[in-house]
Amino acid sequence: MLIQIPPRSHCPSSEITPESLYLSRRRFLGAAGTALGAAALPAWALADDAPRYPGVEPGSPPAWLAQKLPGTRWQAVEAPGEAITPYRDASHYNNFYEFGPDKGDPAANAGQLPTEPWTVRIDGEVGKPGQYALEDLIRPHALEERIYRLRCVEAWSMVIPWLGFPLADLLKRVEPTGKARYVAFETLVDPEHMPGQRSHFALLDWPYREGLRLDEAMHPLTLLAVGMYGRVLPNQNGAPLRLVVPWKYGFKSIKSIVRISLTEQQPYATWNQRAPGEYGFYANVNPAVDHPRWTQKRERRLPNSLFSPNLRDTLPFNGYAEEVAGLYAGMDLTRDY
Repeated sequence: MLIQIPPRSHCPSSEITPESLYLSRRRFLGAAGTALGAAALPAWALADDAPRYPGVEPGSPPAWLAQKLPGTRWQAVEAPGEAITPYRDASHYNNFYEFGPDKGDPAANAGQLPTEPWTVRIDGEVGKPGQYALEDLIRPHALEERIYRLRCVEAWSMVIPWLGFPLADLLKRVEPTGKARYVAFETLVDPEHMPGQRSHFALLDWPYREGLRLDEAMHPLTLLAVGMYGRVLPNQNGAPLRLVVPWKYGFKSIKSIVRISLTEQQPYATWNQRAPGEYGFYANVNPAVDHPRWTQKRERRLPNSLFSPNLRDTLPFNGYAEEVAGLYAGMDLTRDY
């Protein structure tokens, strides 16, 4: 099913940026629905072996991902009027405290993290609990490319083309029980390969945990991502499996997932528990609710610089209000943000 972002989610014409990417011939073919000719090629390639996104090397996807990439539904969701963030910015400006507190630490330290084999434990209020190999978890699902805005609670933002599939499709497979009201997630614990986890100055307790209400998790925009920019997900961006919830602040999009639990009670969420006055459980992008130490009314879009800060107004629900605001009808969004 293709999800069309309605016009109210579009950026105003005054913010439209000249297209920064030279679109490949295969991208045009994909948009026209001529997937048969493209399917014979690697998903990132053109007939002349140029990459799908200029300057982005295809990487070395595991066999299960390489087999699925040719059938990807490219541009299943778009962000009209937005320029895609350069790959280097998206892959070298990250919060992933398991690898260190600075923005460059994940790219510098994540390269040795083993991501094969990888298993995900699914438990709690489900009819089909188990320890699933990642390839078995992914195999039944068609991949989609979705170009989403990403807004950090620190007031910077990006636009990223993700590869993945709806979390709802996986949850339906494992059959939530009538008691399931929330979905909890946990990140890998591996101090040997994640130096931030063995630091005496670590900001957080491990494992990193996050959670969604079940209806949020089942929303069509909620994505389990295995790649970005037409290639395998880099370690520093949450390989091999991460969550992407585009209407929420980025800390909600938990990385390197090893456990998914369906629960009756609201689950532990790391930043919400550590600083509840600064980070709400819902983490919905709400420009009317300032962080105690900075405004959320504006954001700086990467790439930027001291002389070109690339500032813009922050959109409610990160621009996805028409799709998701109904999930919070009747709630006080100055409190439950």
